[in-house]
Order: sequence, then structure tokens, then C-alpha cells
Amino acid sequence: MNFKDRLFVLSGLLLMALSAIADGRAKYVFYFIGDGMGVNQVNAAETYLGAMEGRIGIKDLCFPSFPYSAFVNTQSATNGVTDSAAGGTALSTGHKTINGALGVLKDKTTAVSSIADWARESGAAVGITTSVSVDHATPAAFYAHVGSRGESYTIGTQLVNSGNDFYAGSDFVSAENPEKGGPDLYVQAAEKGFTIARGYKDYQKKAKKADRMILLQSEEASKKDKHSIPYAIDRGKNDLSLSDITRAAINFLTKKQGEKDGFFLMVEGGKIDWACHANDMCFIHELIDMDNAVKVAYEFYQQHPDETLIVVTADHETGGVVLGRNKYELHLDVVGNQRMSIDRLGKELHKMHDTYGEKYDWNVVRNYLAENFGFWNRVELSDKQTKRLEKAFEYIQKGKGESQESLYQKDDELAVAVKNIQAECALVGWQVTGHSNGYVPCFAIGVGAEQFHGRIDNTEICKRMANAAGYVVK
Repeated sequence: MNFKDRLFVLSGLLLMALSAIADGRAKYVFYFIGDGMGVNQVNAAETYLGAMEGRIGIKDLCFPSFPYSAFVNTQSATNGVTDSAAGGTALSTGHKTINGALGVLKDKTTAVSSIADWARESGAAVGITTSVSVDHATPAAFYAHVGSRGESYTIGTQLVNSGNDFYAGSDFVSAENPEKGGPDLYVQAAEKGFTIARGYKDYQKKAKKADRMILLQSEEASKKDKHSIPYAIDRGKNDLSLSDITRAAINFLTKKQGEKDGFFLMVEGGKIDWACHANDMCFIHELIDMDNAVKVAYEFYQQHPDETLIVVTADHETGGVVLGRNKYELHLDVVGNQRMSIDRLGKELHKMHDTYGEKYDWNVVRNYLAENFGFWNRVELSDKQTKRLEKAFEYIQKGKGESQESLYQKDDELAVAVKNIQAECALVGWQVTGHSNGYVPCFAIGVGAEQFHGRIDNTEICKRMANAAGYVVK
């Protein structure tokens, strides 16, 4: 491109920017969804940070400090308690549907368009990202139309055939083509012009020449678990993070500005929900991790305050978490001693059993729990609590232990005892291992943020965002 052509492009971009400022619309739109993130999950994270400073009270996170906020109703078209598919569909399309359905009305057939479609048809670049698989319920609600969220391969083909520019997540859950010898989703994606990057460094190498992009975790990480990137508390230095994903998405979508007018980006913090399904207090670290991703967007907002809208909300609450157990006290500092997720704890204990062999006894386990959960040395346990842990260990050793299964993991009796006792010590209560109909919060900053206040239905959020951005709602 010669100097004259570059000058022409720069002039066009300047005129577009001035036009966006003049008409007061949000040129850059961020939509963060904390899956399972109820009001108490947010409160717990800020209260935990305060407790880690040795005081009662909260330490502000970024997004709860936004100037506008609202309470959101989450029931689906057919259920008082929504699932993520129906919740995601309401947030993305403005239509309620039956639990389990994505991008269709409650007849499970009539397709409805999403804010991602409205943005793309208005000329914006579009990114859809998550910390779980790219074909999971929440991201799929922005591009797929199926009667059941379980149709992973079909959802994947709809991703590949969408007109969107950027996707990111752990991987495809069902990439293999059910037709014998047919191309898998990776091949199909490449045929549709997508470049696939594995990890953030690989993204940096490939982004410049890519027209469309799918950012996934490394193949090594996917061999361990393709359904999600690791929990923040379990993450290694080479693991993909939600902040990496958000940073890459902004970089890529901004790169599209020569041919697109602004961008729309959805970012899901998906494992808040997973931790809450398991009644694992590591949900606090997941929520803080999503806040770190929001900070990446907030830095962009600070550079473009007159053209950017950031909205942060949730599809539903998970776990029915209660902060307090009759004593009028709360000890979230206990959570600061947790060094791994409950899911990883169970796996590590089984590895230790194989490693120690006959020497694997209660003292080995006790020392491990002291090191990784602070029990006995930093977290005081009663004799009864200690006995419960020892008894659970003995049951497992005798092959009599009973496991507890939640939506995304199965914990053995000892892991269950650990998380229950930790919650008791922190004075936190869990009501369910599923979802609840508790209010979820909505926080907003930027162009059009004043629309997000009071009590609103989940179907209104995408419409108000569209209004701020000038998208045509269909």
C-alpha cells in the first residue's frame, strides 16, 4: 500500500471515529458474562480480598465499581430456574426459551438472531470467547440455533459456518465428523478461512496474516481436558488465561478496523459456574480472574472513553451460596489457604496413592491437606472435623467411599469432606449443586451505560446494548 492509499485509509478511519463520537454511539462493545455469578459470588470475592488484608469489609474489584448497576431476573420461558442455554439465549437474543435450547424459541425450532448478528450486520467485527469450550452453551447462544445444547458437533459446524471473525476457548468438545472419513471441525474451519492458533504465543505468531481466527489452548492442555482451560487456582505458566483471550480478541478485532466499523466482543468467565456446581470455594479465584480480564477491556475503554461500552452480567446464580452460618461472622480468609481446586485435589490424592503404595496412610494425607488447605496449622479444625476427614480416608482405602457427582465433576468422599469442612470454617453455606433463581447483577460503564439501572429482565440487556451501539435489533 503506497502513501496515498495509506493516507486515504487513515482519513477514513478518522472520519468513522469522529462520526461515532458525534452520534454518541458505542463503537466498541464488550459483553462480559460470568456464568453462575450471582450477587453473593461478587460480594464473596470482594469480601475475601478485604479479609486477605486482615480486615472486615470489601476491597473493590474493577467491574463492581462501574458507575451503573442493576439487578437482573433470570427465569426461562418454561422454568423458574434457568439453565445456561436458555439463560445465554435470553442474554444474546432478547428472547426467552425452553431450558436446554440455544438460539431458538421455546418451540425448539424457530431461530432467533443474536446481538452478534446485529453487530456484524451493522458492519462491526465480532468476537465470541470463553474460558470453556467454544461450543459450550453460553458462547453457542451467540451463533448457534439448536433444540438441544448437547448437539456439540452440530453447534461446532454452525460456528465454522458463521460470519464472525474471532473465537476463543479451550477447544471443540466434538470435533470429529460423524460421517466416516469426513473432515473434522479443524479442517472445516480452515476451509472457511479460519486460522487456528494453539495458545497465546502461537496466536501472536499467526495473527498478523490471519483473516479470521480461532484461538484454542495447546494440544497438550486439551489432551488433559478439552472441555475448559484450567481453573485459575490450578493454572500453570503456559496455560491459556481469560486475560490472554481478551487481550488477543481486542488485538485481532482492532486489526480488522480497516474493513470493519468497530467491534462487538463477548467474553464468558465460564468456570465460576463449574466451581459453584462443585460447591468449591475456588469460585472466588475464578471471579477475580474474570475481573482481571475486564481490566484488559477497561484499559481499552480508558483509551476510547467516548466510543466504548462495557457491560458485565451473568446468566444465572449457581450453588445458592450464602455468606454466613448463624454466628454473625464470616471467615473468608480461610479460602486464602486453598492451593488447588477440589477437582484437582481428588486427582492428586489418587496419584499419591499410586506413588506411595503401601506407605500411603492418613499421616501422608493429613500433611498434604495441611500444606494445601491450611488445615490444623492455619485453619483450626475441631476433633469431630478431623475425625470426619480420617474416616472418609479410611472408607476410600477400604473401597467403601461414596462419591458425589455434580454437573462437571465427580468428587470422592475425602474431597467432599474437605470442601464441606472448609465451607464450615469459612462460615459459608451452599444450598444446591445446581442453579438458583437468585438475582444476578449487571454493571456498566461507557457510552449508553446509564440504561443499566434498577431491576431489569435478562432479555433487555442485549437490546439496550444494541441501542447504545446503533445496531438494528431483529
